[in-house]
Amino acid sequence: MNKAFTKETDNDADDDGADGAAPALPTGTKNYITPSGYARLRDELLQLMDEERPKVVEAVHWAAKNGDRSENGDYLYGKKRLREIDRRIRFLTKRLEIAEVTDPSVHHGSDQIFFGATVRYVDETGDDERTITILGIDEADSAQSQVSWISPIARALLKSREGDVVKLVTPGGAHEVEILSVSYPAPRPAAD
Repeated sequence: MNKAFTKETDNDADDDGADGAAPALPTGTKNYITPSGYARLRDELLQLMDEERPKVVEAVHWAAKNGDRSENGDYLYGKKRLREIDRRIRFLTKRLEIAEVTDPSVHHGSDQIFFGATVRYVDETGDDERTITILGIDEADSAQSQVSWISPIARALLKSREGDVVKLVTPGGAHEVEILSVSYPAPRPAAD
């Protein structure tokens, strides 16, 4: 049967990251997130609910009044986009409900690695120096040198200190990395 004649359902994909937003949380782990990461997710949720979804609903309503829906591209695309928006809204709602906001600035000045640390390290050869920031699974962006706190490098580094050499186990084998520096964002001044 031609795909054009098959019925799409609202649950074509799993709500937990099926749209490529973020992977599912491993069982038994907490959903740590920084205050700024939480604010970004909350802002995205509100923007979807208050702005984007109403616009798409209006477009679908307009397209539905134009007659035959089976050949109406605006209607079909609008319904598909509406499902995508609703899926993302459900995903964000679930993630925000279980989020544990953790402010990394409480560790400002510490040389020990905790959630929210920016870590500069070098591999055992001394040739490959990198800087990463350890963030929550929903806010980490590898293009920005941010890694999730459940990633192998973050797990190897957590609770270590400047100057420590830790073992990083990768599919290519075990490597040692030396921690060169640890920093945290400065605490924000209290509002009056």
